[in-house]
Amino acid sequence: MRIPFAQIDAFADTPFGGNQAAVMPLAAWLDDAVLLNIAQENNLSETAFIVASDEEGVDFDLRWFTPGAEVALCGHATLASGHFVLSSDTALNRVRFRTRQAGMLEVARAGSGYTLELPAWGPSPKAIPEIVAALTIESPVETLWHDKGYALVIVENESVVRDLKPDFAALAAFPIVAIVAARGQATDIVSRVFTPYYAINEDPVTGSAHAVMVPYWAKTLGNSFTAYQASARGGKLTCRLDGDRVVLGGSCVTTIEGTFLLP
Repeated sequence: MRIPFAQIDAFADTPFGGNQAAVMPLAAWLDDAVLLNIAQENNLSETAFIVASDEEGVDFDLRWFTPGAEVALCGHATLASGHFVLSSDTALNRVRFRTRQAGMLEVARAGSGYTLELPAWGPSPKAIPEIVAALTIESPVETLWHDKGYALVIVENESVVRDLKPDFAALAAFPIVAIVAARGQATDIVSRVFTPYYAINEDPVTGSAHAVMVPYWAKTLGNSFTAYQASARGGKLTCRLDGDRVVLGGSCVTTIEGTFLLP
């Protein structure tokens, strides 16, 4: 079986930035074990699989796999999937994806880039001392939680975010996405995201983490602001809270196109 394959840098204006995702269109769903094996073979933070739909209001069904597991929501691979579809058909201005755990998601053209619409997963205050300890944070400003498995730890300033050295072995015990964030200097907020349970110690740029962060920061920054995820690759995002939706802005760059050969 030959499966079309594209590797795309999402939330990036030029190659080698943002977060890498593989996008692979399928004629029909393969077994979950096969999808996971393909994601492991790709060895990127995320592989997105899309299947065209003929249902009203749905363009594609979408699922995401890390090398370790299927995830409930992945923003950067959704943006990459939108780029893949819209780059293939210049007559389209937007594409809608139906997902299993995050509902309907949309990617639309916006100038030279795109907007990505995600659910607003506002977190609630919660004590998470074991996660804070695994992150090696001594004095968090606030800790929050969302039931989809997102821990948000607010720290004093950008330096704490950038200098953080988590205990990845300890953090891998928790099936979570761990977000550490603070007010930024060049952008309104700065964050880093750690997902060792899903076989990625640090995720380069994480759209789903901003689906959690944006509702939190909107309370003090207003509904529109800028963000930077301070990984080694790094990525800039524009953020907007629109009711129960989070709208992120960013660009994509396709770096590899080819065919995946499945025996």
